[in-house]
Amino acid sequence: MTGVRAVRQRLRGRSLRTRLLLFISAALVVVCAAMALTTIFAQRAYLLGNLDQRVTDAAERSQGGVQIGPAIETDLGFLNEQGQPIGTIAARLDKKGNILAAEVVSRAGGLEALTARQRAAFSGIEADGSLHTRSVPGLGTYRVTALEGGGRPVLTALPMDDVQDMISGLVMVEGAVAAAGLTAAGCVCAVVIRRQLRPLGRVAATAVEVSRSPLGHGEVTGLTRVPERDTDPGSEAGQVGAALNRMIDHVETSLAERQRGEEEMRRSEERMRRFLADASHELRTPLASIAGYAELMNRGTEKIEATMAWRRVSAESARMTGLVEDLLLLARLDEGRPLQSAEVDLASLVAEAVWDARAAGDSHNWQLALLLDSPALVVGDEARLHQVVANLLANARVHTPVGTTVVASVEATDTRCTIRVRDDGPGIPPSLLPRVFERFTRADASRSRASAEHGGSGLGLAIAAAITTAHGGTIRVESAPGRTEFTIELPPAEVLTPAAGVGGKAAVSPRV
Repeated sequence: MTGVRAVRQRLRGRSLRTRLLLFISAALVVVCAAMALTTIFAQRAYLLGNLDQRVTDAAERSQGGVQIGPAIETDLGFLNEQGQPIGTIAARLDKKGNILAAEVVSRAGGLEALTARQRAAFSGIEADGSLHTRSVPGLGTYRVTALEGGGRPVLTALPMDDVQDMISGLVMVEGAVAAAGLTAAGCVCAVVIRRQLRPLGRVAATAVEVSRSPLGHGEVTGLTRVPERDTDPGSEAGQVGAALNRMIDHVETSLAERQRGEEEMRRSEERMRRFLADASHELRTPLASIAGYAELMNRGTEKIEATMAWRRVSAESARMTGLVEDLLLLARLDEGRPLQSAEVDLASLVAEAVWDARAAGDSHNWQLALLLDSPALVVGDEARLHQVVANLLANARVHTPVGTTVVASVEATDTRCTIRVRDDGPGIPPSLLPRVFERFTRADASRSRASAEHGGSGLGLAIAAAITTAHGGTIRVESAPGRTEFTIELPPAEVLTPAAGVGGKAAVSPRV
């Protein structure tokens, strides 16, 4: 267990490529060793079995030669027969197993008697047909057996050197082949592993490059991605690359959302500061006027001057009250407070607003157009919707010169109701157009009427946009010199009974 732990500790500090090579090499060594050992043991068993059979056959031949030979206990004449291999040993035994005579077939083809030391190597062998392995001094290793037939036991032995040499050669060949095979397999595995792990290397390089990007500040875009060739879902490396790309996409999206949130927060804070500054300025003007006229009244001026001062105080108070009410209305709309809900006829509402606008400024050419394919009915707060149209008409009256034509039209279909207020005045400056619906936004002098005694507070269009949004509608403006058009679209109410007298023709009043 200690050795295994030591190996594990060493492998932990190595790269994946090295560990794979080590594991594959170890597996190949084990497989080659198992195959080599199996082959060697199987071949050895076969060769030894063959040798044992030859030893048994030789012993039987020797026993037959003894039976037909002279009845001499030391006779080994059967060794002179043809076919006896070189190195064959034959011995005559007595009934106690002692060797009476023993000779070996020499390389010259003659017989040589065994020495006492050589005979001692065969001591203890019984004539029961069992096989033994003995080392004979000066002759080598032998496979020995003894048979007893007719009271004449004979010992026969054949040399094992050929078998051992063959087994040794087989071991050497197996070792050489295994070493060559391991070397070739190791080289192939190294090349294959290196090629297979290249995508992981590129994925790791991409991760390192992304980690070096300044993610904590600034705009985060264009982070490096894993190449498409390394995102194949059919491979483990490709799955890792695809997962890394998804993670980078998520990180980039999250950082972009965070940046947008921070930017929106900065813009909101900037709008809030500008709003407070504008509101303070708007409130300060009537308060200064009220304070000045109050001081004039406290001085005990003449009755006529006091009356005029009192009227100015009342006018400025009304102006400040209107401004505060507009601010409160915007605050309620921002909080999402519910408005009154009832069915409103936009045709009647716009007509009334046009009549009110004519009464306020008869120096303009006011027109009403009703382009109705169906009743212009919506569900909402009639007073607030009237305020929207009145603000748009007032905006056209205040910021266009005398004689300007202002057309208010109403359109209705099954999917929407549309109110348009169009004038042929000088238009809205392009620099002002993107923020025309923001609070306290004022037109410059080129659009304002020279005869206007007081400019607006800059909340009229902001209130119109807020009320329209609260009713689920949209408001937009298009402007160019000679044509400015505000468009309001509201979702229609469900019509229960068709309104009588409403046709598909346009009802136009050229001047009201």
